Amino acid sequence: MNIESEKRTVSKNIKEVYAFITELKNFEKLMPESIDKFEVIDENTFLFALKGMPQIVLKRKEEQAYNKLVLGAASDKLPFTLTANLLEISESETEVGLTFEGEFNAMMAMMIKNPITNFIGALTENLSKI
Repeated sequence: MNIESEKRTVSKNIKEVYAFITELKNFEKLMPESIDKFEVIDENTFLFALKGMPQIVLKRKEEQAYNKLVLGAASDKLPFTLTANLLEISESETEVGLTFEGEFNAMMAMMIKNPITNFIGALTENLSKI
């Protein structure tokens, strides 16, 4: 399953946006209003829970300076990645898009598609406001 957010423009240069998203504690500021729990475990890992949903632990998997950050599920039970792609538009604007990729059976995919789409949409919307 592959879900992409709408691309958004952030009124900051690409280095500032990259510094913000690679500091994992900042993801708390990007979470939707339905956040129930957020905790940084270490410099590469954090957990969060949305109301009515199980806790999810995300771990830093890959970084490409100023262009990309890949977070992945810390558990192999539901393997997925959340990728932030950054593109410099100008010295003071950066385009941001999020991509969710996961391997799920058809039933699971059907159940989580809308909540995941809404979740990455909220993250992207909130990121455009930093």
